[in-house]
Amino acid sequence: MSRRARDSDRTPVARHATPAPARPVRRFLKAGGIVVAILLTASLAVAAFVAADYINRLNDGAVTLEDAPEVEPPAISAYPGEFSVLLVGTDECGEVSTGLLGDRCSKADGGVLNDVNLLVHVSAEPRAVTVVSFPRDLMIPTSECTRTDGSTASATEKSQINSIYENAGVSCIAKTITELSGVEIPFAAKIDFDGVMEVTDAIGGVEVCIGGDGIHDDQTALDWEPGPRTVSGYEALQFIRTRYGVGDGSDMARVSNQQQYMSRLVKKIMSDEVLSDPGKVLGLANTVVDNIDPSTELGNPVRIAQLALSIKDVPFEDFVFVQYPVFADPDDSDRVIPNYDAAETLWTALAAGQPVQITGDASNNGGVELVDPGTGATDGATDGTEATPGDEAPATDAPATDAPAPRATLDPSISGQSADQETCAGGRG
Repeated sequence: MSRRARDSDRTPVARHATPAPARPVRRFLKAGGIVVAILLTASLAVAAFVAADYINRLNDGAVTLEDAPEVEPPAISAYPGEFSVLLVGTDECGEVSTGLLGDRCSKADGGVLNDVNLLVHVSAEPRAVTVVSFPRDLMIPTSECTRTDGSTASATEKSQINSIYENAGVSCIAKTITELSGVEIPFAAKIDFDGVMEVTDAIGGVEVCIGGDGIHDDQTALDWEPGPRTVSGYEALQFIRTRYGVGDGSDMARVSNQQQYMSRLVKKIMSDEVLSDPGKVLGLANTVVDNIDPSTELGNPVRIAQLALSIKDVPFEDFVFVQYPVFADPDDSDRVIPNYDAAETLWTALAAGQPVQITGDASNNGGVELVDPGTGATDGATDGTEATPGDEAPATDAPATDAPAPRATLDPSISGQSADQETCAGGRG
């Protein structure tokens, strides 16, 4: 049979049929799909590498908290329910601070002290954050604890809180504060001098306010005039360490000034300036990973992100910094002891999951003073809660909606501030 005859036996293709795509188009689509797949795979690989790197770095030196409550595995979602985190700041010098502080770091001063002890409590619903500062000069009973080497640290009837880390570690600080407060602590982290400087640097500094006659403190080499000042690096460390340059020169005055710094730090981290800048967010994440020693349950970047998600929408008025209430120690005028009755109003509020209302001063020792956010002038009010005549909201017959959660009123001896208030350091010449 001829080729022409064979061709005539074939069924003709309908003219309205869609022709097959040209081969160059198929090749392009196929290549494009391969490129997308490669990019996705590479992105996942990079993300997995970064996560694994963060986990390895975080868990280097992580400690297990004795008697800590069990928690759910970390997840990419807000943490369910309430939780608490213990943040411990030690007076350890790193490479940078050693070069800056010189003799301060080389002299033996009794070992490593936990001079900053913060209990951060986050309620369930509605979310509210309460940060409780415990003065370094606080004398309290301490718990019997198991050290990391397996030995036992004996309980004491009365010890200075900032000696616990040297004697028994972060776990014992958490256990002691739980017994003092009734608040269970599943997470903890420690940071040293270098870490404070680097965290502030990572977000581009924090603007603080210097009031009074300015801060003049030979102990921390400060000679600052009144007014706003953006601090970072070594200046941030100087600012939170100064004691004799603010208020009455007491440790409680220093704690109040540290609360000003923390309040402004929180607002800076949660600002668009930081959160909308991927470079700053990644830089901050790297800095945190490199500069904290976490507890085991906090040694996962997903867990840290989960806790951060839980507080991202907390309004600044519900982000409150308070100082643990104290009396002068009758046995030592340079030390203080707990005011248990006043503190009970705080612990009861946290147990009930209520946001707190400060009725006392911003500082009981002149460490800070409230200012008018619009002018920076001293407000004159002690707690910022009393309405000025004429400032009342106009009467309305409209039904109330989205009523705020009831606030627990704290004892007036408890000082502090919320993040929506502004304070200036009570500088002394």
